Amino acid sequence: MITALLIGLPLLFALLLLFTSGEGSKKIAFVASGLELVLALVAYWFLHKNPADAHRLVMNVPWITSMGINFNVALDGISMVLVLLTAFLVPLIILSSFKNNYENPALFYSLILFMQMALVGVFVARDGFLFYVFWELALIPIYFICLMWGGENRGAITLKFFVYTLFGSLFMLAALIYLYLNTSIGETGIHTFDLNALYDAGQHLSGTEQTYVFWGLFLAFAVKMPIFPFHTWQPDTYVVAPTQGTMLLSGIMLKMGTYGLIRWLLPMTPIALKEWGHVVVVLCVISIIYASCMAIVQKDFKRLIAYSSIAHVGLIAAGIMAFSVEKGNVEGITGAIVQMFSHGVNVIGLFFIADIIFSRTGTRDLEKLGGIRNLSPQFTSFFMIIMLGSVALPLTNGFVGEFLIINGVYQYSAWIAAFAGLTIILGAVYMLRSFQVIMLGERRTATASFTALSTNEILVLVGICAAVLVLGIYPKPILGIIQNDVQELVNRMDAVAHT
Repeated sequence: MITALLIGLPLLFALLLLFTSGEGSKKIAFVASGLELVLALVAYWFLHKNPADAHRLVMNVPWITSMGINFNVALDGISMVLVLLTAFLVPLIILSSFKNNYENPALFYSLILFMQMALVGVFVARDGFLFYVFWELALIPIYFICLMWGGENRGAITLKFFVYTLFGSLFMLAALIYLYLNTSIGETGIHTFDLNALYDAGQHLSGTEQTYVFWGLFLAFAVKMPIFPFHTWQPDTYVVAPTQGTMLLSGIMLKMGTYGLIRWLLPMTPIALKEWGHVVVVLCVISIIYASCMAIVQKDFKRLIAYSSIAHVGLIAAGIMAFSVEKGNVEGITGAIVQMFSHGVNVIGLFFIADIIFSRTGTRDLEKLGGIRNLSPQFTSFFMIIMLGSVALPLTNGFVGEFLIINGVYQYSAWIAAFAGLTIILGAVYMLRSFQVIMLGERRTATASFTALSTNEILVLVGICAAVLVLGIYPKPILGIIQNDVQELVNRMDAVAHT
């Protein structure tokens, strides 16, 4: 029941906002997102402290019975981390927008809450059709946010983003329908989209059939993450989208792809994974190196962050896909889930830093920035903490996940781990250089009148920095809740591979 409420609450407020107007809508949206965070923490408490009450986190009722489709949602440790990430980031994203005066604010905040509903639905769906519905619903609000409140050339860039993701989704739909048609009809006389039934159907397909399903699902997830060479929509979209749209895209929406790899791809096609998994791992490593090199040569700070996001997600995907029957990959998958949470926190922090700089200087050009440290030591401290989390310094949140991922990838291949580890070195190069150029050095004309942070900006940055440090020093709240579910996933894949 709680899982269904996590979907229903933001949807209810999204609809209510459509009947409001004026600046009060942002406060209503903020309250709604705060209630969602409280509800997510209650669900976490049930899952962590009272496993016997875990049935409260499952809801499975018939929806389209003639096609075997159920409204089947559930929370386990893996889903819980992504739901917590969504519930934690959305209030910060809304609070970060309080200084802005949007045209038609009620619609803007309604779309944010509608997107939160769809994202939570993606992370808790246990029915293939329901998963696809939420997957597509998440695309609609971000499309309109980018199109209506984006920057220059937003029409063409947003259309490219929409076509890319829709194209990938169609491959996923085809794969899910093929799996559905191969599920057992049993006594019901109809097929089913139930997740476990789809697992069984996929595992009993021939190697060739699994290959088709594998690439169909992977294309959808690869576009959403994105992974090289399916990334070309990302830098332009991140730059042109309003800051809050960029935060939603980078902090939460791209996790749909990495989550899909874990929940829907890995257990579904074991033969194809064994045959083609190494190709995907190589694509992930290419993404890491290519995106890191592109980030190094960028002059626009926001575009630099966009490329750095591709590199970090490439490492997360490599950690997930570096699975072998002989060695398993508990560390890589565990690290990937932890890093999904950490990357979401860090990247919205960096995009908010870029937004604060642009709002005060009118530029994101690194060559026109400098000397902000002397004008705002407080802002410098926040920037440094988030930057250190992004480069995975020990005792920050980025370190825990990346250490586990590199460990998992090393067990898969020492050479792959060596190349994947370049993300840490190259990431330190472009992030430290950016910090040095923007905050240190001589004061420039654009930065001469850099003003102090507002109260809302401080609250957002405090929340982000607290997450960076707390999870870096004490990651147990996340590690403890996913440990059993990741081990169960790996055991299941091992058992299938040995049958």
